[in-house]
Amino acid sequence: MSKRDYYEVLGVSKSASKDEIKKAYRKLSKQYHPDINKAEDAAEKFKEVKEAYEVLSDDQKRSHYDQFGHTDPNQGFGGFGGGGDFGGGFGFEDIFSSIFGGGGRRRDPNAPRQGADLQYTMTLKFEDAVFGKETDIEIPREETCDTCDGSGAKPGTKASTCSHCNGSGQLNVEQNTPFGRIVNRRVCNHCNGTGKSIPHKCSTCSGTGKVKKRKKIHVKIPAGVDDGQQLRVAGQGEPGVNGGPPGDLYVVFQVRGHEFFERDGDDIYCEMPLTFAQAALGDEVEVPTLHGKVKLKIPAGTQTGTKFRLRGKGVQNVRGYGQGDQHIQIRVITPTKLTEKQKQLLREFSDLSGHEAPDEQHDSFFAKVKRAFKGE
Repeated sequence: MSKRDYYEVLGVSKSASKDEIKKAYRKLSKQYHPDINKAEDAAEKFKEVKEAYEVLSDDQKRSHYDQFGHTDPNQGFGGFGGGGDFGGGFGFEDIFSSIFGGGGRRRDPNAPRQGADLQYTMTLKFEDAVFGKETDIEIPREETCDTCDGSGAKPGTKASTCSHCNGSGQLNVEQNTPFGRIVNRRVCNHCNGTGKSIPHKCSTCSGTGKVKKRKKIHVKIPAGVDDGQQLRVAGQGEPGVNGGPPGDLYVVFQVRGHEFFERDGDDIYCEMPLTFAQAALGDEVEVPTLHGKVKLKIPAGTQTGTKFRLRGKGVQNVRGYGQGDQHIQIRVITPTKLTEKQKQLLREFSDLSGHEAPDEQHDSFFAKVKRAFKGE
């Protein structure tokens, strides 16, 4: 099945900015994350969204994709190479194998192979994601069996060469076709491709040479990680096969919300309530930030929705590209319970305001209303 267009996957246009692509990715990664979405196709869609973002968020990869799409121009039929292969290492043997299921080159089943990667989902408090932390986690993974030292054989015995495939891990099966007799290579069903026979299996691992254990791993979480991002811990995945290197561990972060702050990238947003008197007369107030309280001067006549910016009071960029800001939006609170004296003072204020000439802002507003009703 052909891959979907990356722009279609993220639901953005081809002219979308980096911020638009990032916002689309954050929304979809949360929607399809396998730990949140239990639908059968959630994991596949999450993988598709992640792949699209990795390409479109990188200027070089995006330019390459816009020019060539999913096709790699460095592969394909780039002329004949040695041994009868097409350019890119795709040869006649591979074509022959794909049609008839055999006859081509096969990977040695006993060759060293890298172990599988593992994924661990970690839930972080808002502050821990901002400032980073060190912690220990436990993950279930396969380890070499201590009883048989990974051989799979009962102690005191040893594995022998499979007599059916002579240790190759493959069996040759001949079949007649319209093109002649074809030799089809298949994985040996007697040794499952290992090339070894274990007459007396280890009772601990049942002959597999591996057992499931819980492994404690120390993880350093960098400051500035965000929801949906992941940390690669090299060499902490499943152990390799036949002496191959281990896989990697990928820690995926889920960040809890905060009761007061909201985060967008490296910037922090919050709302600051003010009384009518503070907004009208001006004041100096203390504002909470992730880095402690700071004083903010509120000018007289501040309106609801007015925004202030505190430079450098946001989140440290996880890749070391500076520090975000904190944005504060003012909300003027209308009192719901007033004493008689407060009501009387407000009535006096209202009476005084009614006899004063409207300021330029109100004058401009009423002028616009008049023009609207006149159809100007």
